[in-house]
Amino acid sequence: MSQPIIYLDNNATTCVAPEVFQAMAPFLQQEYANPSSVYPFAGAPAAALEKARGQVASLLGATPGEIVFTSCGSESDNAALRSAIKTQAGRRNLVTTCVEHPAILNTCRDLAEYAGIHVDYLSVDSHGRLDLDEARALITEETAMVSVMFANNETGNIYPIRELARLAHQRGALFHTDAVQAIGKVPIDLSKELTEVDFLSLSGHKFHAPKGVGVLYRRSFAPFAPYLTGGHQEHMLRAGTENVASIVGLGEAARLAQEHIQEENTRVKALRDRLQEGLLATCPDAMVNGDLEHRLPNTLNICFKYIEGESILLRLWDRARVCASSGSACTTGSLEPSHVLRAMGLDYKALHGTVRLSLSRYTTDQDIDTVLEVMPPIIRNLRDLSPFGREG
Repeated sequence: MSQPIIYLDNNATTCVAPEVFQAMAPFLQQEYANPSSVYPFAGAPAAALEKARGQVASLLGATPGEIVFTSCGSESDNAALRSAIKTQAGRRNLVTTCVEHPAILNTCRDLAEYAGIHVDYLSVDSHGRLDLDEARALITEETAMVSVMFANNETGNIYPIRELARLAHQRGALFHTDAVQAIGKVPIDLSKELTEVDFLSLSGHKFHAPKGVGVLYRRSFAPFAPYLTGGHQEHMLRAGTENVASIVGLGEAARLAQEHIQEENTRVKALRDRLQEGLLATCPDAMVNGDLEHRLPNTLNICFKYIEGESILLRLWDRARVCASSGSACTTGSLEPSHVLRAMGLDYKALHGTVRLSLSRYTTDQDIDTVLEVMPPIIRNLRDLSPFGREG
């Protein structure tokens, strides 16, 4: 019998929940009509599309009319940023952070290079935290949009979105948050605490829906110019025949996320904390990266000085079939250390020895026990082999 996989890379992607798969199946075979068609056979896909829209809206504290289905979080990010430049006449500045996902950073660079947009980047301290005073100074009457992620994909840091949105609105700018990592892990209510958020991005595969489907939340009446133009789909806000099966799966995943949000913040958090405490107690020269008070309940970013994170990952797989990451999945394979950790000013001895372990509601006590058993000897062995040895 093959050894079971211990999956601790849920910030990269998640498994499709069984309930999600079951909800999708009819729309892959039996109910395959185009939801825009007028004949009765298209009725079930059209109704399922709107049911999913309502499920996502419920998760976010939004109205169904504020939900636009997209192909992924990256598309949603692009749509928000590029729209702001088109709709905010005379405003040629974007404000974001230096620790955003590449979907934001590379889009900003593209707009700077080809559209002449000026971009300001908020810095972070050694714990990855933002400075609201710096934001207050950088956001001006020239700013078209402020875009700050809800939670960091590498460290799990949660950022002060409400305060930043208010600062943006005080200067007449729009506010967008990439909430891809936060959805399903922490409560988000756009009708109460976050009423000044104009746009929000999410991606289904981060909370047990399939890959290839996402959402752009657009606050009612917020100015918006479609990124994908063509047909009349999504109330003419995003062209292209809807991916009905995946959207249905996204809706069911949203329903499940709402149902399990308490578990994420109790049982999953307790597992993460036990993993953290165990590794710090048994692995010398280990350090947790990020804001320990304001972070996602499932994320542990930990560095082991003097060794390579990639070597740790290979041995975790070889010895216990553990899947983890040495940074965000979008940067794995690069020889460059994580831009997030570099922005935090991590010492070079720690930069390359960082591992991200991200849990889900499917993570078990046995999974954590296994990692706590195999990790210390892996670290000791790699340190013995390392030419850098130990400090002192």
